Amino acid sequence: MAGKVTSHDVARRAGVSRATVSFVMNRSNAVTIGEETRRRVLAAAEELGYRPNSAARMLKSGATRTIGLIIADAGISRFDGLIPILFWSIGRSARAAGYDLLLESPDPAEKGNPYTALVESRRIDGLLVQGPRSNDTALFELIESDFPTVIIGTAGHPGQYAVNIAGRSSLQEAVSRLIGLGHRRFGYVAFSGPGYVATERRIHAIRETLAGAGLELPDTAIRHGDFSAESGYLAGLALLDAMPDRTAILAGNDTIALGLLSALSERGLSVPEDVSVVGFDDLPFAGFLKPPLSTIRVDADWQGQAAADLLLGRLGHGDPAERRLVRPAPLIWRASAGPPPK
Repeated sequence: MAGKVTSHDVARRAGVSRATVSFVMNRSNAVTIGEETRRRVLAAAEELGYRPNSAARMLKSGATRTIGLIIADAGISRFDGLIPILFWSIGRSARAAGYDLLLESPDPAEKGNPYTALVESRRIDGLLVQGPRSNDTALFELIESDFPTVIIGTAGHPGQYAVNIAGRSSLQEAVSRLIGLGHRRFGYVAFSGPGYVATERRIHAIRETLAGAGLELPDTAIRHGDFSAESGYLAGLALLDAMPDRTAILAGNDTIALGLLSALSERGLSVPEDVSVVGFDDLPFAGFLKPPLSTIRVDADWQGQAAADLLLGRLGHGDPAERRLVRPAPLIWRASAGPPPK
């Protein structure tokens, strides 16, 4: 369609009045719009590429029609293979509801509250926070202020709205299976430095399972990566130099596992004949590594859609009935894990 698309064009395509288009696009509660009519208007707007004037929307409703996504650390957005899947899924749900998505990834070296600029400037109507750090007091304050916020993962706050995966039991299943195969000397390469909720909980889950079998994961058998495959490689080398007797090493995620596999190869160690490796996430490349990587499957597409829908529900239809949504993360056992060397 030539020229700028207007609400009149959308109304004509959908067979409704311009007022109805306005009510639907601005999510107004002034009148009751049928679900079929609402979908027809949204479909027409999508087909025509119609985008309401954001300044006019704000003047009329005080809303920006924008949601924010904060990735807890810039390193995650640069290297973690889960983030593009998550971002795409959130964006898809946001667009379907007539919202824009604003991505922010604060630099951890910068001090101060990373949420203030977005929230207090009224640039967004609601916020998604991925992978928060432990004891994030600024995030706790935001949750307690009742600003529409949804955590992807967990912040450990009792009042949070959150979408998470249940990976703890699968991680413990992986450790138990390795123990059953005969492994007694374990190592762990975390995907991040200390201070992240997910990192700390995974270490605790591994230690708890090992303790049940009379085994341990000493501090010297733990190394921390920094989200990238290169950091997994360097952390893997450091672990092998310090404790060369490890026969099973778990990685904080598949990206870290990719670097760890390279470190093992450089030291002349075969997987799984000399060392078994288990990752976390089941990224698209995991099954095509040599050997294929045992890992724990995280459905990032579901996480993104569920988090966006939960936030949009808070914005448009009051507080949802459920504060926390959880999906299992199954163990995917592949050829990178096997018995220890005899």
